[in-house]
Formats: sequence, C-alpha cells, structure tokens
Amino acid sequence: MLLNSRWFSWAGPLAVTALAAILRLWNLGSPRSLVFDETFYVKDAWTLFTNGYESTWPDKADALFASGHTDIFTMNPAFVVHPPLGKWLISLGMAAFGPDSSWGWRIVTAVIGVLAVVLLMLIAKKLFGSTVLAVLAGFLFAIDGNAIVMSRVALLDNSVMFFALLGFGAVLLDRDWHAGRLDEWMARRREAGREPGWGPTLWWRPWLLAAGLAFGLTCSVKWSGLYFLAAFGVYLVVVDALARRRAGVAFWWSAAVLKQAPATFLLLVPVAVTTFLLSWTGWFVTSAGFYRNWAASPGAAWTGALAWVPDSVQSFWHYQVAAYTYHVGLATPHPYQANPLTWLFMIRPTSMYYRGSSLGENGCDFSTCSEAITGIANPLIWWAATAAILYLVYRLARYREWQVGLILMGMVAGYLPWLMYLGRTVFQFYTIAFEPYLLLGLTCAIGIFLGLVPGLGDGASGRRTGIRVLVGSLVAAALVSAYFYPLWTGTQTSFLFWQLHIWLPSWR
Repeated sequence: MLLNSRWFSWAGPLAVTALAAILRLWNLGSPRSLVFDETFYVKDAWTLFTNGYESTWPDKADALFASGHTDIFTMNPAFVVHPPLGKWLISLGMAAFGPDSSWGWRIVTAVIGVLAVVLLMLIAKKLFGSTVLAVLAGFLFAIDGNAIVMSRVALLDNSVMFFALLGFGAVLLDRDWHAGRLDEWMARRREAGREPGWGPTLWWRPWLLAAGLAFGLTCSVKWSGLYFLAAFGVYLVVVDALARRRAGVAFWWSAAVLKQAPATFLLLVPVAVTTFLLSWTGWFVTSAGFYRNWAASPGAAWTGALAWVPDSVQSFWHYQVAAYTYHVGLATPHPYQANPLTWLFMIRPTSMYYRGSSLGENGCDFSTCSEAITGIANPLIWWAATAAILYLVYRLARYREWQVGLILMGMVAGYLPWLMYLGRTVFQFYTIAFEPYLLLGLTCAIGIFLGLVPGLGDGASGRRTGIRVLVGSLVAAALVSAYFYPLWTGTQTSFLFWQLHIWLPSWR
C-alpha cells in the first residue's frame, strides 16, 4: 500500500536521486591526478576551451598539470580522434572551478551521471507504467559500480550513455504520438467512406526531431553514437509498419518502407548531422586546428566535379577519414583490454587507477596499502541483468512484446556493433553506453515475475514470495555495493582488502 501511495511517487525518486548524487560526488576530487584516459580528455578539454581546438602538450605534462601548471600547452594542433562535445562539457567544470581543480575536471561528468539516473526512472515509468519499477531501475543504476566509476572520472563515455538514453526516451515518446495521429487519420478516412490505401505520411513528429538531436549529440561525443542513430532508424521503420498493420492499412509494409520511411529519415538524420557539424564550430572558426588547412597544401585539394567544395569542408572530410582509419585499425595491446564477447560476463574490468604504499607512506596504516579505481560493476546486478537480457530475447521471440523489443533494441545499438571489432583494442567500461538497457531488462524481468507490468506476465501469482526474494536481493546488492565502493572511489585500504575483492583471477 505504501509503495502505491502518492507520497512514494515523489519520495522514492527523490531518495534514489539523492543516493546517486552522494555516491558520485563524495570526495570527487580524489585522486588529484589524471586518471586513465583523463590524461587525454582533460588536457584536450582545456586547450579546446582556451584555443578553440585541441593542442599539444610537452612530454610528462600530467604531473605538472595536476600540480597547477595548466598553461604549458603549445599552440600546435593535436590529432584527436573523438568529436569535441564531450570535451566541451568537461571544460565547463574546469572553467567554473579552475583548470587545476580535479573536482572541476570531473563535476560535469558526475552531474551527467546523476541526471542519467533520473532519466532512467522517467523512461522506466513511461515504459512499464509503474512507479515501483521506475524507482527500482533508478536504484540499481544509482548503486552500480560501473555507473559510479564512469561518473567519477572525466572520460567521454558517460556522455555517450546519457545522450543515447535521451534519444531512446524520445523514440519511446514518439510511439504514442505516432499511434495517436495514425488512428486519427484512419478514423477520418473511414468516416469519409474512403479506403486507407497506404495510409498517411506523418511529417509532424516532434519526438523524432528530438531523437535526431539526441543521437546527433551522442555522435558529437563519440562516433559510436552513429550506431544508435542507425539502429533506431531501422527500428522506427519496423514499428511504423507494425502500427499500420494494427490500424488496418492494407499495404502496411510497403507503405512504411516507401512512404513513411523517407519522411522519418528527413526528420531524424539531417538534425543529427547538423548537430554533429555544429559541435565542430571551434575547429571551423579557428585556423590552427589539426588538418584545418589540409586542402590548401600542394596537390591535396579535390579536383574535377568536387573542386567547388570549400577548402574547409574538404579539410574536415579528410580529418574524419583519418579519424575513422585510426578507429578501425586500433590494435595496440593494453593490459586491461577486454574482448566484447566477454563484456556481459565482466571478465576483465578496467583498472583506472592504482597506487600502492607501505606503512607510513601517504597515510598508510597497514603493512601495505592500496588505492584503486576499478570499473567493476556490482557483480550481483550485472550478472542478473545479463541473465534477464537472455530471458527477454526468449520472450520477444515467443510473445512479441513491444516493451521487450524496445529494450533489446537499446542493447542492439549499444553492444552488437562492437562484435565487428573483436581484434580492436577496447575496454569493459565501454559497456556504460548500454548499461541502462541492461538494467531496464532486469527491471522488466522482475516486473514480469511480480505481475507489475500491465500486459506482460500472467498476473501476481506468488507475488508475496517474489517480493520477499526481491527485497532480499536488493539488500544483498546494496551490501555488495558498499563492499566494493572503496575500489570505485580510490579510497585507501589495506592490500588484503583489495585482494578480497578479486572474485575472478582476471580481475587483477
């Protein structure tokens, strides 16, 4: 009764949001050194903010930067392979708190992590129609280690996750919008005594414009956002076809592909492309960015039918081709690289930071101490979510439930493309891009078993026992998060304490 009260509908989400904020913001400035790929993104962010383009730094600049010498960059352009938006976001915190503030490096990423928890709860409420399940999804996201670590280091992947999730939410909202407008059109057609034929071409779909913007922002952080744009573009064509079939359109498939799909493309893709190009404004309006003047070098400019293309556009295209070539060819061995086939089982989590010390050093009170930031997800949550996704694949094949299909499409967009790059140097922390859909899958499976999702499952048989099991599982998950939290935040512990968290030999 309490969980269904109006009080819980506000208190539950607020409590989860507060918990997410505490876990992400507590002692955020520690360690006061550049962690893992912060060595690239933080320094790039500062030169981007200062010069309008990413610049080079002298050798061994990390220690100097962390000690406050933040003006030692050069004016020479640096070759960077990721679009600028994520670094612009990081630079906002540095501009507000100073470039020498480790809190400033990370604050925007942490805020994005908190907002992602809120967004996931809103999506879960819309998807499942249950405040209880919305709070459950948010709670799992709030306490999971992968999400906490990726919110506490100034990397780009948290922003990829957030903007992709925004696009996912916009596609979800478009479902009802599209269905309502299609039903209205069909009703008017039938009242007029006319055959629906191929059905309408619906041009005014504001949530698709929003999805295009969100996926464009995702691409503006990392190119992997393109997978979300492409996957949900295909998804929209399929669900539009199914909606026309349900509405009674005779030529529902051909109508969706030949009539509505071009309109959907024009609503989605140009907005995304424009957003991506705008994110490069600093490169276009300055003259010193990497490859900025490539087309002006002897023999480089295009000839023939493309000779009219402005030099800046030619140079930009050349830059993007070079970045793409780098991405697909990256195969530099790294001790913490993880094959995408192992991601769902969390075989090789990424060590972001480690510092060992002995008694008396750096405040160490044990014979040996450890300070670690390791991207280990909460094992109970992660492995349960993996099992839930496999179960949902079965349910989709058997029952064709739209909620299940939408969740799995998030997994398709965020995970499956990486299976094309099994030889590439990639890391477990990339999974943050699709973690929200893992947790939605787990939440959905729980809702099905407890009979909490209208239209899914067979009712509430055994609900009392199921609730007891769920509560016990959530308590266990919370305790596991508390147990691992020091390894997610760089907190100094004894070396033995660190060893007790190595549940698999490959976690070392």
